Amino acid sequence: MRIPLKLSLAKTGTFAVVHFAVAFSVAYALTGSAPIAGAIALLEPLANTVAYFFHERAWASISARPAAAASAAR
Repeated sequence: MRIPLKLSLAKTGTFAVVHFAVAFSVAYALTGSAPIAGAIALLEPLANTVAYFFHERAWASISARPAAAASAAR
């Protein structure tokens, strides 16, 4: 089953929000500085979110292969 692009983008967006909150909380707990925690929370999840989008699309492509092979075998 192929995941529609809009669904992948929505899932990626919600993941980014959750990841930002977690990253900020952990960075603030470790540094005690809101500006430093904010910088870390912006940079690290941004990189991870982009990587996650491509990871999700790769898994969708892999998941579609058995279905395509089964259709071709008929």
